[in-house]
Amino acid sequence: MRKEDINVMLKAGLLRIRQVDKEKIKSLIDSAEINVKVAKNVPLDDKSATLIFREIYESIRQLGEAKWWFEGYEPQGIGSHGVSLDILKEFNIKEKIKFNHFERFKKIRHDANYQGIRVLISQAEEIIDFWNTCGIEIMEILKKHVFLTAVWLMLR
Repeated sequence: MRKEDINVMLKAGLLRIRQVDKEKIKSLIDSAEINVKVAKNVPLDDKSATLIFREIYESIRQLGEAKWWFEGYEPQGIGSHGVSLDILKEFNIKEKIKFNHFERFKKIRHDANYQGIRVLISQAEEIIDFWNTCGIEIMEILKKHVFLTAVWLMLR
């Protein structure tokens, strides 16, 4: 992310400077992975689509937050979801085009949480597909980064 963009987010209160916290990063990644596994074990139907969508959305957001912690920042305040999702666009993954779904995902989650609008099965399937094609790849990159950081710190 460009330094100018980060400075704008700092001034707007969307980020705050933090020391890189490897344990926090690992915790966010582990939480994202576990939550998706549990959500994907829930049978998908009209009643469960909202729950599944929310949990997978939250896991995607947690991966973005983990990336920010690697950079030495913590997303905060209103708008932090967008900040957490936007940094994921920096990953060079195979299905990068699917990052274009983020705005829809944010709107669907917002409508479910604050308007009481139920998530459709097709929308839950869409975010499951995003996780399967992009989320897992992002998570593996982050895990590798945690490992390499740990090795680097041991060698210093």
